[in-house]
Amino acid sequence: MNEFLEILKYVLPSSVVAVTAYLILKKFLDREYSKTALEIRMNNQKMITPIKLQAYERLVLLMERISLNSLIMRTHKQGMSARLLQAELVKTIRSEYEHNLAQQIYVSNAVWDAIKNSKEETIKAINIASIKVRDDASGIDLCNVIFELIQKVERMPSDVALEIIKAEARQIM
Repeated sequence: MNEFLEILKYVLPSSVVAVTAYLILKKFLDREYSKTALEIRMNNQKMITPIKLQAYERLVLLMERISLNSLIMRTHKQGMSARLLQAELVKTIRSEYEHNLAQQIYVSNAVWDAIKNSKEETIKAINIASIKVRDDASGIDLCNVIFELIQKVERMPSDVALEIIKAEARQIM
């Protein structure tokens, strides 16, 4: 029994010292890990924030380019038929959209959904306007019908998307 107490006299204090050292070392390493993880996150933010802002800029540009007013001004050529103008407008919208597909990586689902919705609603407005003109109508006739539709709409889909994009971009600045 004495031998057991003698061993316990040495083992017990050394065990307490080992557990204490372990706990202190663990706490220190956890703190260092947290500090390193925070540093990495901050460095990533410094690199990603400019890229995200560029994505927002490109998406604002996309919305401006597919807004019906600017789209018609850029696409309409003298002597175009309504059907040709309709096809060119839709083709231009889809091309602009496809050119910016990769930007969805940098924005929220809400922003990207607003952009998709804006594209689809703009195409739908063009198609509705083209139904309202005769088959042999000129591009100017189609433009007039589109402008009439624009006046009836309270807010253009591209304007709604722009507001959502700007609101999200302000959050990261």
